[in-house]
Amino acid sequence: MLIGAYFTMEYSIESAALFNPSIVPHPDQSGVKEGSIRFIMSLRATGEGHISSIEFRSGIIENNFSILFDKVPEFVETPNILHDPFYDKHLFQLKLEDMKAWDNTSSRILKQLPDLFTYPEFKVILRESFLDPNFECNDKTINTLNWLANSNYKVRFDEKSKISERVIFPVSENESRGVEDARFVQFFDDNGGYSYYATYTAYNGYIILPQLIETNDFLTFNIITLNGKAVQNKGMALFPRKINGKYAMLSRQDGENNFIMYSDNIHFWQTSQLIQEPEYPWEFIQIGNCGSPIEINEGWLVLTHGVGPMRQYCIGAILLDIDNPGKIIARLEEPLLSPNEEEREGYVPNVLYSCGALAHNNKLIIPYAMSDISSGIATIEISRLISCMKFIK
Repeated sequence: MLIGAYFTMEYSIESAALFNPSIVPHPDQSGVKEGSIRFIMSLRATGEGHISSIEFRSGIIENNFSILFDKVPEFVETPNILHDPFYDKHLFQLKLEDMKAWDNTSSRILKQLPDLFTYPEFKVILRESFLDPNFECNDKTINTLNWLANSNYKVRFDEKSKISERVIFPVSENESRGVEDARFVQFFDDNGGYSYYATYTAYNGYIILPQLIETNDFLTFNIITLNGKAVQNKGMALFPRKINGKYAMLSRQDGENNFIMYSDNIHFWQTSQLIQEPEYPWEFIQIGNCGSPIEINEGWLVLTHGVGPMRQYCIGAILLDIDNPGKIIARLEEPLLSPNEEEREGYVPNVLYSCGALAHNNKLIIPYAMSDISSGIATIEISRLISCMKFIK
């Protein structure tokens, strides 16, 4: 078995940990009993060599709030990987400028490409430029050009595969050390239709790159680089609809505080606004979000994480104004969830963390990670949670 695993390059994608979940309604609710809901849960799986990928689970939350998971197969499905059919030269240049890679090398290469170019066209021009003895290429820029082109791609799974067989494994060079902490959200457009988005962090062992996943069916996933000056650090979470005609997203620009961003284009984010700083002892080192905001009658409910003494991660909650989500109107003074004795030991000790919850029948369903090794689910009545909050005048 050992020799066979070696020659087949068998890899255990969750041998070290399965954690940092987010949860959304399944696109197919057919056959579900009234009062119940079928869900899809994403998780960060960490395997050999500390390489992370995105896994999925599915199941049903019944009207009595018992949670039934679908059976998980022993093996996973390898998707077909496709590069974007066309790259927009103008958008490509804007991202190179963001990455501080717009110089003579990148300028000359892009000048030789049409306004909409294909991946093979790009590779031909890149190779010709690199081999031209009269052209002094900047090797770092060449690497960045390759990196950017390979960061935008599409994966498609066999439609006969089960959702828990589908794994988004690191594909591009910028993801060589893993894809981390996907925050999935069901996003509704102005016409009432919906799709799914997820922000995640690509990591190559040296730097991180914020990425966006788009899907309608969890069969085909478009992987796109997020652009703009405000796309910094980790932990970006998209609102489930536009606010006053603009896309809105929570972020943590400085690794310490919570910010909100607005944009006319979901792929470009240029400015941010500070909305929350650490206030209480259990969060005084760092705060951030635990997934996309949830729209309720009282406002936008946001789960947060706070890092306090002994690097303990707890989960809190804030309430944002429904029309002006840059304004906090209420918050918990104490953590909603803190690691207990059974949850403190693991891959990264003393941590509770979530990448997204789900509101159903006036209850909040919170999947959460325990010390970066395993995951559990907590539930609470939304009305009870709101009643525990301190409202800000």
